[in-house]
Amino acid sequence: MARADGTIVRNKDRAQIEDMDVLPMVSPIYKRDLDTSKYYGGYQRHPYVSFYTGRGCKSRCTFCLWPQTISGHRYRHRSVPKVIEEVKYILAEMPEVNEIFFDDDTLADAHDFVVELSGELRKLGFGTPGFRVTWGCNAKANVPQPVLKAMKEGGCRVLLVGYESGNQQILHNIKKGLRTDVARQFTKDAHALGLTIHGTFILGLPGETLETIEETINYAKEINPHTIQVSLAAPYPGTFLYKQATENGWFDSSHDLLTDGGNQIAQLSYPHLSSAVIFEKVEEFYKRFYFRPSKIWEIVREMLTDWDMMKRRLREGVEFFDFLRRRKEAA
Repeated sequence: MARADGTIVRNKDRAQIEDMDVLPMVSPIYKRDLDTSKYYGGYQRHPYVSFYTGRGCKSRCTFCLWPQTISGHRYRHRSVPKVIEEVKYILAEMPEVNEIFFDDDTLADAHDFVVELSGELRKLGFGTPGFRVTWGCNAKANVPQPVLKAMKEGGCRVLLVGYESGNQQILHNIKKGLRTDVARQFTKDAHALGLTIHGTFILGLPGETLETIEETINYAKEINPHTIQVSLAAPYPGTFLYKQATENGWFDSSHDLLTDGGNQIAQLSYPHLSSAVIFEKVEEFYKRFYFRPSKIWEIVREMLTDWDMMKRRLREGVEFFDFLRRRKEAA
């Protein structure tokens, strides 16, 4: 951006960086400035660090901010040796780290790349008995079983998976490029391999109704990821969803997405489904997923066999109930 005669003028887009290997490692900055003990991720082993191996995402999800405004839809990644160089740095210089998270939008979409990377990580010891450090990444719910198997053998522990909705038409509406039957099989394959899944879902996307919300809650309970995150559809400026919301008058009132306290607002409202109802359904989703006897026992059993997990789950429980309290105050 630039200013001309007091007005903001958008400059021509700069050419995208093609050779990701020219970018410097971020881990030395972490080493210098970051106290990893102060940062927690609900689905990640503590302490952890995350970094990107590339930029861009080939998926066309209408709500997703980064590919539409910053990185583009063509995935360009660093070479495997360059990624391994950074992993070696973390192992040597940040010995407190228990997990590395590759934060690319959908790392596992590049099958050949992630299989090669998994093989090289295994050569470092990842995935072998007694090796302490694990890794995880974002993944679309359509990664083939052989690729998942290679990732598991290379030390992968956790996948962050954007399921978004259990209704196929909504997935079509947001251009997710995913079938629910494929996602079901992917989840079965991942579970069978012992991979942990943190599943993310969104309520209030175009086409949402009370019936599709119920369908998504039941879908989440059926596929049963280890943990979940339920968000409200957020029409960020620069996305196709923002354009849709503006053209169709879906904004509830202002274009704010957060309260002054930082809590998410249900911004989209439809003639058949108000933003207030969508907001309340998020809390119902969490309660119906987590307050099941089978899920409660799963969490308790995990806590009883791992002291670190005990401390983590207790902290998450406090945060969860605080989250519910703050939601009620925001409402």
